[in-house]
Amino acid sequence: MFKLCEYQNLTIARFKEFGALLEENKDDEKRVLLPSKELPEDAEIGDTIKVFIYLDSKDRMIATTKEPRITLDQVKTLTVTDVTKIGLFLDWGLPKDLLLPFHEINGKPEKGDEVLVRLYIDKSGRPAATMRHLYHYLRTDSPYKKGDMVEGRIYEFGHDFGTFVAVDDIFSGMIPRHEDTSHLRSGDVINLKVTDVKPDGKLALTTRKEAYQELDEDGAKLMEIIESYAGVLPFTEKASPEVIKRETGLSKAAFKRAIGHLYKERKITLDGGKIRKA
Repeated sequence: MFKLCEYQNLTIARFKEFGALLEENKDDEKRVLLPSKELPEDAEIGDTIKVFIYLDSKDRMIATTKEPRITLDQVKTLTVTDVTKIGLFLDWGLPKDLLLPFHEINGKPEKGDEVLVRLYIDKSGRPAATMRHLYHYLRTDSPYKKGDMVEGRIYEFGHDFGTFVAVDDIFSGMIPRHEDTSHLRSGDVINLKVTDVKPDGKLALTTRKEAYQELDEDGAKLMEIIESYAGVLPFTEKASPEVIKRETGLSKAAFKRAIGHLYKERKITLDGGKIRKA
């Protein structure tokens, strides 16, 4: 049986006007066409050729010696070529573009965008792409260690766990759920820092910089929030972490550091238990 969307070595059984019919073995009556334009000039009956099997525009199995950009169960970035009523079409290096059904999409990719997908065979037996649950297929043997800076692509938001990231579009990583990633969207490529390498090889990541780099940014953000409340913050450092996170996007620890920094710079006052603009 031919393996759809995989490479395999097949034998030339006979030639036809429009190509060669390939078989896996002589006992198998099933054959697949390799078009004439892809045949080696000196090809002969009995020769073995490495080919990739996919479906043509009429959903017939066909062989090619071309190398597609993705094979079965691989995770790769592909470019959106068209947006239709049934989903997106992706360029995978073959004449017939690969379908990414709407129910397999994360976010709102547009024509020309690069999307991270896995190739699978759908229930109808056709090749298709998915943007979902890629973490099962990403590698966990990265060369990175704690403290390294890496580049990662956001591919899914798992609210109970965190934000899923494909480092270098290859390795499995995650930003923990307590970090605010609401400003990001699926497909964004960002710089991150490795905070830990888990026993299973997955990378724990952070968008946050070193504390001394964050103070100015967090402080500026906090001043804008204070000003939006007419110069008086309606809650203090004693507020719950959930309230602070909801109102400022900062963890309670980061919030307290920013308050202390602004107070030292005399940009705010803490009189009467209120945080006020100085």
